[in-house]
Amino acid sequence: MMEPVGTAAGRLLIVDDEEINRLILSNLFEGIYEVDEAADGREALDKIEADPARYIAVLLDVMMPVLDGIEVLKRLAPAGYMERVPVFLITAERGNAVMEEAYSLGVMDFIGKPIVPYAVIKRVQSVVELFEARKRLSLTVEDQRLQLLERAEQIIELNRGMIESLSAAIEFRDGESGDHVQRIHDITKLMLTQTHLGEGLSSEDIDDIALAAIMHDVGKIAIPDAILCKPGRLTPEEFEIMKTHTVQGAELLARIPQMRGTGAYRYAIDIARHHHERWDGRGYPDGLAGDQISIWAQVVSLADVYDALTNKRVYKAAFTREESLRMIRDGECGTFNPELLACFFEVEPQICTLYERGAAAGPVTDGSAADGQPTGR
Repeated sequence: MMEPVGTAAGRLLIVDDEEINRLILSNLFEGIYEVDEAADGREALDKIEADPARYIAVLLDVMMPVLDGIEVLKRLAPAGYMERVPVFLITAERGNAVMEEAYSLGVMDFIGKPIVPYAVIKRVQSVVELFEARKRLSLTVEDQRLQLLERAEQIIELNRGMIESLSAAIEFRDGESGDHVQRIHDITKLMLTQTHLGEGLSSEDIDDIALAAIMHDVGKIAIPDAILCKPGRLTPEEFEIMKTHTVQGAELLARIPQMRGTGAYRYAIDIARHHHERWDGRGYPDGLAGDQISIWAQVVSLADVYDALTNKRVYKAAFTREESLRMIRDGECGTFNPELLACFFEVEPQICTLYERGAAAGPVTDGSAADGQPTGR
């Protein structure tokens, strides 16, 4: 016989309308498990429903008044009780119909009458230990799953932090505070969540696009300081060099192996390369037009222009909000998708609240887009 494991091993429920049968079974498991008794199926269900986690096994007679054993199984099965707790059916009737129905409902095994003590103890203990081991394994697996999720979240946050730090560092070179990239992130997310432009995109897609938007100007790391930080207008030759930041950014992102495993990867490369394309095909570097430009690249492009207009740069003072909106509406910063503009003006009051504004800017002498050089370089 297996060694008794003590009362701490758990509690059994013995269900039988014959008191002598309950007494025999209770005595068998004395010192091995604690035991509760029920005289019929209704009483058994009441005890189980009062505390579904109370028992580690149920020994259930078939033939009982009020509710018989099969009816008890039918009540327990929908809740998946037998998947968590082994139920043994006690019966002298071993007909095929009873056994088939009981097994289909999830009963673990049959205990035949008259009871053979050694066989009953060994069978019940073995199955209980198997179920308890499975529970411990499930808890271990779940604990490991939660730990992996936590580590994955930490890695995601670390990656995001590195992306934000790199992008902000590039903004510092450009004479910016680093807030520009966060504003582009927020404007992009707002436009995709608050207008129909985001239709067909999941919330995860939109989060990835907003993260990718942070990296739109990563290619500026390859632009010489003399050009990047130059106050005032660039010469045509300097502007050609500045325009290469789009291609440089896409190539840089493509060369980072760790980026390929992120959901933002394909969006980031597209946005970095195409956020200066324009609806009429007069943008750069590829001269894309209309729907050739992805909606996320279009959104970041407009967000970038709006932010460049309304904030001071090394080469220009800030325009007022009203003047910035007029310039965008009149196409002074390039042609945008009319549908995109309609959505932008719809949510611009919300976008405006993202900014902590200082005093309105005075007259502007630099930064005009009239000569074809975009306000946002």
